Amino acid sequence: MFGVDEVFKALADRTRRHLLDRLHEQNGQTLGELCARLGMTRQSATQHLAVLEAANLISTTRRGREKLHYLNPVPLHEIQERWIDKFERPRLRALSAVKRRAEDAVKREFVYVTYIESTPERVWEALTDPELTAAYWGHSNVSDWQVGSSWSHRRTDGSGVDDIVGTVVESDPPRRLVTTWEDRDDASRTSTVTFAIDPHGATVRLTVTHVDLADEQDHRDVAEGWPAVLSNLKSLLETGHVLPTTPWEPVAG
Repeated sequence: MFGVDEVFKALADRTRRHLLDRLHEQNGQTLGELCARLGMTRQSATQHLAVLEAANLISTTRRGREKLHYLNPVPLHEIQERWIDKFERPRLRALSAVKRRAEDAVKREFVYVTYIESTPERVWEALTDPELTAAYWGHSNVSDWQVGSSWSHRRTDGSGVDDIVGTVVESDPPRRLVTTWEDRDDASRTSTVTFAIDPHGATVRLTVTHVDLADEQDHRDVAEGWPAVLSNLKSLLETGHVLPTTPWEPVAG
């Protein structure tokens, strides 16, 4: 029998809830896969996963040299039976439906945090220099990066096609950059991306927040794309080489 105290302790932490959400979306992930999606270090993720496993909220199994993590919903179901089922289920379902509709009416957002062994100035350059963005992203970010100026996410095949265009909303080098992202074929699909660059000891913490995503598909697209792009950026700045990954063509919103 699981310990109720351990379950509530595990669920009290936002990061651990995010880990459970990721396993709910895709069960059976490795430590590396979970770290990549959440922008966490392996040490931090391992500690959180240990708490979840102690609470019986996840289980693990070995596949060769890899350890796979699986969501275990049984403790949550037992909590539901012990307390929630004592209330009026139809009323709770109705309230839940209202909550979901209200949440659906709010524009979706995606947040990703990564730590890079570099300087804020170098990270800023990597986000705004056309040649550097082409190296790790497959597109060139082109602008003078002044507030009110336009910017474009331009293909590097020589066609001169801008897949994403937008406006520079805030520009505070090397600390903060905010841009709108507009689909060149549908100006109504506009989202906003904020890059926050903060010194963190000997590293730089880069937080990317992508808000006003139009629908769940756009959210899934950016949730897959941003980790790949930022891992490539991190590799380029720390090693001078990019990862053997396919560049991501972002959505506007």
